[in-house]
Amino acid sequence: MFDNLSERLERSFKILKGEGKITEINVAETLKDVRKALLDADVNYKVAKSFTDRVKEKAIGQNVLTAVKPSQLMVKIVHDELVELMGGTAADFNVKGQPAVVLMSGLQGSGKTTFSAKLANLLKSKKSHKPMLAACDVYRPAAIDQLKVLGEQIGVPVYSEPESKDPVKIAQNAVKEARANGYDVLIIDTAGRLAVDEEMMNEISAIKDAVNPTETLFVVDSMTGQDAVNTAKEFNDRLDFNGVILTKLDGDTRGGAAISILSVVSKPIKFIGTGEKMEAIDFFHPERMADRILGMGDIVSLVERAQEQYDEVEAKKLQRKIQKNQFDFNDFLAQISQIKKMGNIKELASMIPGVGKAIKDIDIDDNAFKSVEAIIHSMTPEERTHPEILNGQRRQRLAKGSGTDIQEVNRLLKQFDQTRKMMKAVTGTKMGKLMAHGKKLH
Repeated sequence: MFDNLSERLERSFKILKGEGKITEINVAETLKDVRKALLDADVNYKVAKSFTDRVKEKAIGQNVLTAVKPSQLMVKIVHDELVELMGGTAADFNVKGQPAVVLMSGLQGSGKTTFSAKLANLLKSKKSHKPMLAACDVYRPAAIDQLKVLGEQIGVPVYSEPESKDPVKIAQNAVKEARANGYDVLIIDTAGRLAVDEEMMNEISAIKDAVNPTETLFVVDSMTGQDAVNTAKEFNDRLDFNGVILTKLDGDTRGGAAISILSVVSKPIKFIGTGEKMEAIDFFHPERMADRILGMGDIVSLVERAQEQYDEVEAKKLQRKIQKNQFDFNDFLAQISQIKKMGNIKELASMIPGVGKAIKDIDIDDNAFKSVEAIIHSMTPEERTHPEILNGQRRQRLAKGSGTDIQEVNRLLKQFDQTRKMMKAVTGTKMGKLMAHGKKLH
């Protein structure tokens, strides 16, 4: 996400020379390169020009503190302007009502159906809501079945009328069904087209008028770049939606849509999709996104994701085991499971400041833990609890049973032993601090 833009901006800041002051002369070349980087990232031309004009106005004549280089001050100014450009603060999401109705809109292929399920999963698992989904795409083959499969996967009911071709009536009946059965949020998945047309706009406008949603969201594929912004404008002119959802931000996106969209339609980005899993959904935080664009990582989001998998009681038990040097392969397997639930491994690593650029061209497979898990699953209960009994003969058996080789088994056992020693050394200090920090985030 934003790899090319991050790299270009970093190069732009290196152009800045001079000490003590940022002047019109030494800032001109930098901002010329910044504007070019934004345009190459598919940012709207007017937005890019207005952005660099504001940065220039704020930068020229600023005194540079002794401890700060001109390029560092420029990074801060660009960072602050990026945050403002993308909305300043995270936008509110209104789910008040009996039920609150969330209407999803967008073109075909933007990811509406999948994101409807992701949003339902988020509201159910993290916000303690009782959501229901409504299948109002009566045209796309298997659209209803797709939503039902996703609903079953996350344990959320789906209202549908397979024989009906009237999406307005289906939506109205879904509201009644949700209210009658105590569901407090209804998410309505609607039909899309390959391009904006009058029939689709009339239909979704009619659904909106019929159900009076608390939130109307426009779902857009961020990989379509500037086209996404133009489509958003057309939808907003007709629907006056409340906010935008950017999907596929884990793909090869140049980032232009995320940076331009608020300036063009004056509506905030509320959510982003960062992968295929049902958990790959985040609230949009402009400051965190600016951090990532400028290569600063996103440690807050990383810690928050860790917190979602964090169980305080289990953590205390684990801490006691580590202190007694009783951390075993059962615990190791549990930790791997928690890491995998946090999301795409490469994306998680890129949230650590300085790591994103280092792993840009490295292919990190989400199945990286597969051979490790296979080896551990090949152990007997006694071997998992007492790894010190794993002699040569047992290791040969593990290699054969897991489809790996003896070198991989030996490497895992060595790494496990080193991990156990390291965890014991830090458990009294760093782990305690991390747990305390985790409580503050809640």
